[in-house]
Amino acid sequence: MAAPSFIFSILLLLQLLFASLPHHRTLTSAADGSWQLLQKSIGISAMHMQLLRNDRVIMFDRTDFGPSNLPLPTGKCRNDPTDTALQVDCTAHSVEYDVFANKFRALTVQTDVWCSSGAIMPDGNLFQTGGFNDGERRVRVFSPCRTCDWNEIPNGLTAKRWYASNHILPDGRQIIVGGRGQFNYEFIPKNIVTTKINLPFLSETNDKGIENNLYPFVFLNVDGNLFIFANNRAILFDYVNNIVVKKYPMIPGGEPRSYPSTGSAVLLPLKNLKAAAIEAEVLVCGGAPKGSYLQSLKGTFMAALNTCARIKITDPNPEWVMETMPLARVMGDMILLPNGNILLINGAGSGTAGWEQGRDPVLSPVLYQPDNNIGSRFEVQNPTTIPRMYHSTAALLRDGRVLVGGSNPHAFYNFTGVLFPTELSLEAFSPAYLDAKFDKLRPTIIASKSMSGIRYRKKYTIQVVINSNKVDESSVSVTMFAPAFNTHSFSMNQRLLVLGNEKVTAVGNSMYNVEATTPKSGNLAPSGFYLLFVVHQGIPSQGIWVRLH
Repeated sequence: MAAPSFIFSILLLLQLLFASLPHHRTLTSAADGSWQLLQKSIGISAMHMQLLRNDRVIMFDRTDFGPSNLPLPTGKCRNDPTDTALQVDCTAHSVEYDVFANKFRALTVQTDVWCSSGAIMPDGNLFQTGGFNDGERRVRVFSPCRTCDWNEIPNGLTAKRWYASNHILPDGRQIIVGGRGQFNYEFIPKNIVTTKINLPFLSETNDKGIENNLYPFVFLNVDGNLFIFANNRAILFDYVNNIVVKKYPMIPGGEPRSYPSTGSAVLLPLKNLKAAAIEAEVLVCGGAPKGSYLQSLKGTFMAALNTCARIKITDPNPEWVMETMPLARVMGDMILLPNGNILLINGAGSGTAGWEQGRDPVLSPVLYQPDNNIGSRFEVQNPTTIPRMYHSTAALLRDGRVLVGGSNPHAFYNFTGVLFPTELSLEAFSPAYLDAKFDKLRPTIIASKSMSGIRYRKKYTIQVVINSNKVDESSVSVTMFAPAFNTHSFSMNQRLLVLGNEKVTAVGNSMYNVEATTPKSGNLAPSGFYLLFVVHQGIPSQGIWVRLH
């Protein structure tokens, strides 16, 4: 296996040499941003990732990988006679990472969490659902505390959920949509509806023998309905009455964007929240062309898609607008940043999701600026040196960095003799707004207890310090971010609300009072924990945790 490793090293060197050069006419400036290796190994590969309200990140891979590189506490083992790899396992397959201490501890999952889903409930607890084998109908709960561990609810799901997507609803429940062989949805907790409900759209978007509709992209629209995207098209869905409200046109070209032809998607930042009619837009980027999945099984790796499709989902007659990325990407992640930009990160330049089915790692993130004109929205950023292929993850942190982990395109832990060894490391990408040259523009929030619990449709005053000589009121904005459950290139429940500002008042000693009004309903922002930022000339403060009721 020496020859393939040598070839990969040469390819990696060439990509690093050219990563910062213009790849497409839409590139607008030189590469930016920086990388930091946080942990060489956390013992597991971070296939799933969720930031909690105590600045810990929960990560896990799967129980049937065999033994990990992180032992459970002395004397503790997982006994699972149904496990397909190891029935008695004294190693961890989940960790809790302390962001600001840069430390981690082992957690115990009892059943297989492979390719599962989840979301944070309004009380701040992580509810994680499904998986494989004995985990396919489990609901697992993790509460944010220094000594907490996973609790599991057997048969907490009505249907087997593997490769499903979750979203928090305005009433505090989670909806769980789809999964392999599941053309339906259900809710947790089961205090209102206890059964699964058929959703024909999922069977209509299923490509026989390939699927291309797993991990559907689900977003809560501003009218309370759900935008559900699978394969190459979408619907607006009234989940209360089980009615398709609208069918959106197919993305031009009809190329698949869902697993295993995995692209990514994001609900663009919601703005003008006091308006009678609030606009909502969805951006879908990357994926793999038709035929790519089957070709990759034969050892032929087709180039990934280099396009994004953007649509105003609230328009009466919506149409997709196509844009060209500077770098083609499959299995990439899309992360909302506090200033309203989007970071495209991780993934490959050819192939698809699946065991050994991706090639040509895309080492350079790309910044997407949604408010710029078409043709000037993309900026290639500085590259990492670590390929993040299938089963990679990313999550925004409270300090504005993006945590990156995972990558394991193998059926087990595999560290030698392969193109892309199982990756156990954690990195952080720091967008350009964290550069020291912007320190004088960066707001510092003076947190108060009155901000810890906030109500809908209420005006609040946020006090900040800005050491700039002059602060232009129009350049100050308040944003709220809902941390996402990230896996398989989709950040479930991710949401950024731009509250703007109603008044900025100087109070002396570089201190300012910023007035902003919270969203008017749970359709815009379901109740729960959010990160609140103050942004000045595109430079965000460190966030503070707030609970919206």
